[in-house]
Amino acid sequence: MRKKLNCETEKTNPFLIVKDIQKSFHHIQALRGVSMTAYEGEVLAIVGDNGAGKSTLIKIMSGVLSPDAGIIQISGERYKRLTPKLAGEIGVSTVYQDLALGNTMDVTANLFLGEEISKFGFLKKKEMNRQAEKLLIDLDINIPDVTVPVGNLSGGQRQGVAVARLVHRGGKLLIFDEPTAAMGVNESNAVLRLIKRLANQGYAVIVISHNMPQVFHVSDRICVMRQGRVMKELKTVDTTMDEVVSLITGSLNVE
Repeated sequence: MRKKLNCETEKTNPFLIVKDIQKSFHHIQALRGVSMTAYEGEVLAIVGDNGAGKSTLIKIMSGVLSPDAGIIQISGERYKRLTPKLAGEIGVSTVYQDLALGNTMDVTANLFLGEEISKFGFLKKKEMNRQAEKLLIDLDINIPDVTVPVGNLSGGQRQGVAVARLVHRGGKLLIFDEPTAAMGVNESNAVLRLIKRLANQGYAVIVISHNMPQVFHVSDRICVMRQGRVMKELKTVDTTMDEVVSLITGSLNVE
């Protein structure tokens, strides 16, 4: 019988706890009893090869998929399943690779999309711009002009707009799906700095990535998945890239 492995940390404020999450698609068992915890003020990296179950897990966390079994606990409240609407209401937000931004719309319009400030049917554009500028400053996101179209921004700045929009809507747990995919070195470093700043400001952050150097640079803990299971959770400072890769490939046995 497989011994369950847990990662003990000094963190005391778990925002999200998933317990024994299971999910099958017809005869394929994608998740086989996955349990993990995400704490406020830390970056948790989830790593694993293709087919390990990472994407299925984050879709369950964000309400896109329903688990077949298991419990999702957010800020002490237990749920058998989430919906995208409910996930957003309780502070769980996912930044997908495509970012889902309106490229022809300016920064402010993207941040307030669906939540515009108006009076007597007229948009209060100046007030929205002011709030947008303050939010970006608070998050230390460098976008000097909130009236420029998002399509004119760099990859790192676009990522920043996507994050700011989620924070504006009440995001407390931010899940990044391959956040630096197709980015150059400078843009990737800017995104990694943003992720670290978010954790330092008290947000719970989960990063799904195949880039091991970036994982070790940005994370506080690493959760290794393989074939729908959590193989091990490790403090980043207490492990090595070789150990993590060995767990991913299965060349290192877990007792």
